Amino acid sequence: MALRKAASLCFFFSLVFLVCVHGHPNYRDALTKSLLFFEGQRSGRLPSSQRMKWRSNSALSDGSAAQVDLSGGYYDAGDNVKFNFPMAFTTTMLSWGALEYARPMGSELANARAAIRWATDYLLKCATATPGKLYVGVGDPNADHKCWERPEDMDTVRTVYSVSQSNPGSDVAGETAAALAAASLVFRKVDPVYSKRLLSTAKKVMQFAMNYRGAYSDSLGSAVCPFYCSYSGYKDELLWGASWLLRATNDVTYFNFLKSLGADDSTDIFSWDNKFAGARVLLSRRALLSKDMSYDRFRQQAEDFMCRILPNSPSSSTTYTPGGMMFKLGSSNLQYVTSISFLLNTYAKYMSSSSHTFNCGSTLVKSSSLRSLAKRQVDYILGANPLNMSYMVSYGAKFPKRIHHRGSSLPSLAVHPLSIGCDGGFQPYYYSQNPNPNSLTGAVVGGPNQNDAYTDDRTDYSHSEPATYINGALVGPLASFAGSYNK
Repeated sequence: MALRKAASLCFFFSLVFLVCVHGHPNYRDALTKSLLFFEGQRSGRLPSSQRMKWRSNSALSDGSAAQVDLSGGYYDAGDNVKFNFPMAFTTTMLSWGALEYARPMGSELANARAAIRWATDYLLKCATATPGKLYVGVGDPNADHKCWERPEDMDTVRTVYSVSQSNPGSDVAGETAAALAAASLVFRKVDPVYSKRLLSTAKKVMQFAMNYRGAYSDSLGSAVCPFYCSYSGYKDELLWGASWLLRATNDVTYFNFLKSLGADDSTDIFSWDNKFAGARVLLSRRALLSKDMSYDRFRQQAEDFMCRILPNSPSSSTTYTPGGMMFKLGSSNLQYVTSISFLLNTYAKYMSSSSHTFNCGSTLVKSSSLRSLAKRQVDYILGANPLNMSYMVSYGAKFPKRIHHRGSSLPSLAVHPLSIGCDGGFQPYYYSQNPNPNSLTGAVVGGPNQNDAYTDDRTDYSHSEPATYINGALVGPLASFAGSYNK
């Protein structure tokens, strides 16, 4: 792998394909759009400041089946269901990005806070509406996935799902606690009252996760599986949640809990389901920046993860496409690309601040090694790829036009005020070859396959569907690179 500077910046990632990028992508523009995307995913009553005007109020009576108010929050992807497990992860990643990259975010920091708060307002309701219960989703996914209708027209059952002492969900509770704790840090100075409420609720939810162990998939079954099963179990969420509570409180109780978990599983992935690597990078901050050797175990685990990602590492277990994209799984692969890129770039930041290096076998790894790989992944998403195509809607000259997204693919209420029922959207909209009428600006789709091929096909949800957790992890790196390269 070689880097050369000339009139353009080119990198030779494999023996098969040479990618040339003229200058740097406009990370600042991509950052703005990546945050705007979240307004298109909003559920509930939209504020007067709503910028994505083709969206309208939806699901205002969510929670009524349980006599509680669970309006608000986000639809997770191209459907009309609110799954709290990935929503909370999205919130945690947005908050982590806002904490690490507040300065380079500049004027977009206010929009990042707004995106976070739209989720945390809802998560607070879910955690406090009924004593002894944590609500974890609204909407029957099996019924919803049989329909193609706008969220504004929803007529599917809005079933409410929850976990409790007798039906535990340590995974979704641990992730919810992480989201609330991370967000409490984002709002600590700008809204201390709200921050304290977030943190006090996070502590209670984390205690629930620790006291009543169990996977929410076992408690809720087909309501969450196969959509967002907790495939990795719940130990990673306990580690993740406690790590964020430790950062927010400095309470040694959480550190003692982390030590007692014995979470030594090796991994080469980071996602809404598997948080081990994220927790270890977060905890490594103390080992590298504070030189606290009691956290050195987590630093070593974080670096083991990095060695499994780097393409030139002897212990690498990560595949790359001919065009240089990290490839983990065939469905919605860009979610792993954005999440892992966040970890690469953030660990590089910690390394740079502490003048730290490490080895993968005999290969020396510097902070620039990790940052360079993260940048190449982000650049690939933004168009530095074999198809010269941006995978972010409305970014660049060429981008996906037929994304798998109900609201984007159906005419807005302003254009088509009559209701479109459950089956009404399939013909002529879902199966149409026409571009989506509404631009879900900033949405990043699931992305190309292992051969860098992408078909702009609305029916191919594994590649053409956007998701909040793809964007949630991308915001941080975009802000970081905007601060470095778009000055």
